[in-house]
Amino acid sequence: MITIHDLRYRSLAINSLSIPPGITTVIGPNGSGKTTLLRLCAGIALPDSGQVLVDGVVPRETETGWVNEFPDKNILFPRVYDECASALRFRHNPCPDTDTSVRRIAETLQISHLLTREMRAISGGEKVLVALAAALVTSPRLLVLDEYDSHLDAACCDRIELSIRNCGARYVLRCTQQMEIAALSDLLIYLEQGKVRYAGTPDEVFSSLSGTAFYPLSWRCRV
Repeated sequence: MITIHDLRYRSLAINSLSIPPGITTVIGPNGSGKTTLLRLCAGIALPDSGQVLVDGVVPRETETGWVNEFPDKNILFPRVYDECASALRFRHNPCPDTDTSVRRIAETLQISHLLTREMRAISGGEKVLVALAAALVTSPRLLVLDEYDSHLDAACCDRIELSIRNCGARYVLRCTQQMEIAALSDLLIYLEQGKVRYAGTPDEVFSSLSGTAFYPLSWRCRV
C-alpha cells in the first residue's frame, strides 16, 4: 500500500490517502497538483511536512521507474539500446546481465527492432516506449507516468496501455488528460486546488463528475 499522511508541499495538502497495488490514475484541472503528487510519490520531490510511504518505505528507498511527459526530455543517450540500458549501467551491472535485461524488456514492449536505431530517428510514440523500457528495465516496484500519453495517437496509447498492464510493477501511478484511459484504472483520484476531492473506482469517481469535462465521452452513450 502507498500511504500518505498529513502531506503538505506547496499548494498540495492531503491529510490521508491510501493507494492499493494496481493502476492508479490522477486526474483534475491544470494546476491542481497532479504532477506534484506524482513527483512526491516517486521521491523526486520531498514534502514540506507529512509522509509518503511505499509499502512502509520512503520513496527514495523504493525501486521506481519514471516516465516524463515530454519524450525528448527523457533521452540521455543517442542510441536506443544505450537508453534502455542506462539505469543498469549507472549501477555498474555486469554487461551480460545488462544485455539480457535490455533484450527481455525490449521483447516485452515489442521494440527489439529499435535497439540499433538512433533516438533522433524514431517517432514520438516509439520514444515513449523506449522511455518506458528504460524505466522498467530494473523491474521497479513503482512505475510513475506523468502524462506520458499527451502526444500519442489512439493506436499507440492502446499499445502502451497493454504494455503497462503487463509490466509487472506492483504499483502504476499516472496522470492523464484522457478520460477514456483514466476509466481503465483500478483506482481514480480527482484533485482540485491541491486537495483530493474524490478517490475510488472509476464508476464511483466519474458518477460525481457527470456533466463535467472529466466525464468520459464514451460513458455518455452508455445505457
